[in-house]
Amino acid sequence: MLTKAFVPFGGYYSTPFTRWQGSMANENSIVLAGNTEKRWLAEKGWDAGMFDYLVFGVTISQLHQFYASTWAAAIMGAGHMPGVTISQACTTSTTCVFNAAMGVEAGIYQNCCTLMTDRCSNGPHTVWPNPMGPGGEVISENWVMDNFNSDPNVGLKMVETAENVAKKGGFTKEQCDELVLRRYEQYMAALADDRAFQKRYMFPAEVKLSKKKTKLVELDEGPMPTTKEGLAKLKPVIPGGILSFGAQTFPADGNCSIIVTTEEKAKELSADPAVPIQIISYGYSRTEPGHMAAAPVPAAQMALKNAGLAINDIKVIKTHNPFVVNDLYLAQQLGIDAAGTDDLSFNNYGSSLIYGHPQGPTAGRNIIEGIEEIAMKGGGYFMWAGCAAGDTGAALILKVG
Repeated sequence: MLTKAFVPFGGYYSTPFTRWQGSMANENSIVLAGNTEKRWLAEKGWDAGMFDYLVFGVTISQLHQFYASTWAAAIMGAGHMPGVTISQACTTSTTCVFNAAMGVEAGIYQNCCTLMTDRCSNGPHTVWPNPMGPGGEVISENWVMDNFNSDPNVGLKMVETAENVAKKGGFTKEQCDELVLRRYEQYMAALADDRAFQKRYMFPAEVKLSKKKTKLVELDEGPMPTTKEGLAKLKPVIPGGILSFGAQTFPADGNCSIIVTTEEKAKELSADPAVPIQIISYGYSRTEPGHMAAAPVPAAQMALKNAGLAINDIKVIKTHNPFVVNDLYLAQQLGIDAAGTDDLSFNNYGSSLIYGHPQGPTAGRNIIEGIEEIAMKGGGYFMWAGCAAGDTGAALILKVG
């Protein structure tokens, strides 16, 4: 259990998430993240010189990734600052935040910036030497599609691992469709009153249209209109399965940032010092091979145990749910309602199932939304949980207010 790591209220942002091959498709995600952070700090009136360390998260390689953390630091105006680059697929943001929290807890640094980004669009293609191949023929790898479609450890597509969990939980396509529709309705609530909820935390990205022209990306691009009838018509992706394309997320682009600091500095930077945000505990897991969607369960259980809490102590849950089965299984195993209740909010105002999945910043946006929601509810404990490539998972618990 952590006691010294805090997040300032309002000390974070997420850009909108744009659709695959959309508005951010031609931006180097490292450069875009650094520039967005710089613009955000300027709007806040904060000097990047206040940071002493950067934890940078990115999973899809970009040009000059060798220098990712220090390059991003220089772009954002903190060229004095060293950093580290973390890549942990879908749980990258959570691990970045926890690493920052451990550094503050240990007194290694006082004021840490976590900055997470990814561009699934125009993913890199790597050519690996293969001198023992026929005629020295090279091995090529599409970073996005090849890895979505095959875990080298188990030889399964990600959707196949989700179908394994669906069988384990005994779920039906009708259950999946019902919860997808609920998640879509929850996302639509974030757009109500001229996007009042999203405007609490969302910061636009500035992208180049030409050498002299730019535009601000202010809205999510990927969410699709969803109806009960439309979901019912979609066939399962895998014959004999239950998951349609409507029951899974899609690649996207975006970035986000969360400041992790001491209690004293958090009060100084906070938009409301009366709303302390404390990082409490972390959990991690690796479940049985080929069952990625089940991994959030043991991670959540570990985080709860490390915090000395029970699931009934949690007021808000947010998840990375690349497949709707993730939420069905988590709810089944923890004994909660996947749709949410008055006492336990479950993915209100959006989740990656609906607004897309840039990997690096996905969990960060989830966490930011959870902080804002629980602050609106008057405070309490908030838990994030999600899966990641290789049948792994992570969870994070924060106390707000």
